[in-house]
Amino acid sequence: MAALDLNAIRAIVEGRLATELAIVPVIPVVFHNVAYTPTPGSTWAQCSVSFSNNNYLTMGSTAGASNSVIGVIVVNIFSAKGVGSGANLTVGKRVRDLYNRIVVSGVRFDPPTGPEVVATPSPEGYFQTQVRMTFETFEDL
Repeated sequence: MAALDLNAIRAIVEGRLATELAIVPVIPVVFHNVAYTPTPGSTWAQCSVSFSNNNYLTMGSTAGASNSVIGVIVVNIFSAKGVGSGANLTVGKRVRDLYNRIVVSGVRFDPPTGPEVVATPSPEGYFQTQVRMTFETFEDL
């Protein structure tokens, strides 16, 4: 039985984002469960990857069986408050373009949603939007 390596999938998602946001203009990116103290008034992104749903693709025993593994990527984008949404939406477009309907190493990314404005930013003191997308990959047992 060859179970799917969830960390390999996470590395594909996070690696693409880290590489893109390292291009000028560089945007710091923080990943799930990593401490970060932003510079006041700066633009930065936060990414979390969750595995949310699985489906049987074949029935029966585990020998020769296949599953669909579905996950969600949430990218929160923070920028200075009180100066408009332009910088934030520019980063959101970069994130959308990075994943929009592509397949990378067997991971199929769906069309993104957003960037949507988050009414109550966390942490406070920033303008926040969110880009979300689902992805799917397959597990052969």
